Amino acid sequence: MTGNIVYYAILRDGDTPDQPSGLARRTFTAQGRLDESLRRDLSWARDSAIYEWERGEEMGARLIEISEAEAAELIEQFRVKWSGS
Repeated sequence: MTGNIVYYAILRDGDTPDQPSGLARRTFTAQGRLDESLRRDLSWARDSAIYEWERGEEMGARLIEISEAEAAELIEQFRVKWSGS
């Protein structure tokens, strides 16, 4: 499973899967899991959102698994949205 990446749309109240608040991913490496979220500069940074969501911790958001193609579309949406802010 090394190298496998699972993407999640981050949904807050009022969000839809095609218009989420954010994007997270979990990469399975030889060293273990690497959880990251997409930042406004379109870089990926370590983040605990997936872990917290799995544990049922209250973070005000829910995550839904999406495909790599859907993640690529969301990254482009965020690029356009965040480049104007």
